[in-house]
Order: sequence, then structure tokens, then C-alpha cells
Amino acid sequence: MKCPCNPEKFYKDCCKKVHQDIFKATTAQELMRSRYSAFVLGNIDYLSKSHHSSTRPSKRDDKETERWTRTVEWVKLDVINHTAGTASDAIGTVYFKAFFIENGSVQIIEENSRFCKENEHWVYLDTQG
Repeated sequence: MKCPCNPEKFYKDCCKKVHQDIFKATTAQELMRSRYSAFVLGNIDYLSKSHHSSTRPSKRDDKETERWTRTVEWVKLDVINHTAGTASDAIGTVYFKAFFIENGSVQIIEENSRFCKENEHWVYLDTQG
């Protein structure tokens, strides 16, 4: 199976490793890519685990997210830019566009997400305005 975050790679060689061990995401961009793949695959447990504890959605929101991920068809991920977020950084941002089809119409999630380290691994913190 091709990896949802990058069709030039196999899932088993890319995001699957991070889904199985979050410490395998050594950069903010790797964590963001793994979260995109988790949305595509409906891996809500991983989405929760990879979300900062101070901004993590409730279990009720998780169920809503799971329902939503099953109603859309994910098309592609474009990473536009990133700042910091290397293995030696504590914080970083990733600007991306995620394309999906919902109700027959192409939609785009465009955001500049902020990531930080919590418990010594990368997590999604919030979206910068």
C-alpha cells in the first residue's frame, strides 16, 4: 500500500512506523505527515496520542472526527513550508494543504500548524493564525 502522505513511499516504510511508535517521528514534518495519514486511515487513537495534552479534543470529538473521516475521500497532501521542527528543536511549524472530496466537491484544509515536544516526542499543538 502506498503511503497517504507521500505516494512515492510505501506505508510500511513511512507512516506505519510512526503510527506504531510515535518516537519514530524525529521532526515536526514527519509528525504532521503521520497525522495526515492517520486521518486518511481513520486512526483516531493515533490522532489523539499525537495531539498535545493541553489542546487534545474530547472523546466525544474523537467519535465525531472518526465519523467525518469515513465520509470524505482524501486526495493528497502538499507540504508548502516549515520552520524549525528538527530533531534538535523543541517547537516547529508546518504549512500545508490537505485536499479531500466531500459531498462531491473538492475541499482544502490549509493551515500553518504548530508542533512541539511533549514527553520527549513531537505532538500537534495548534494552528497559527
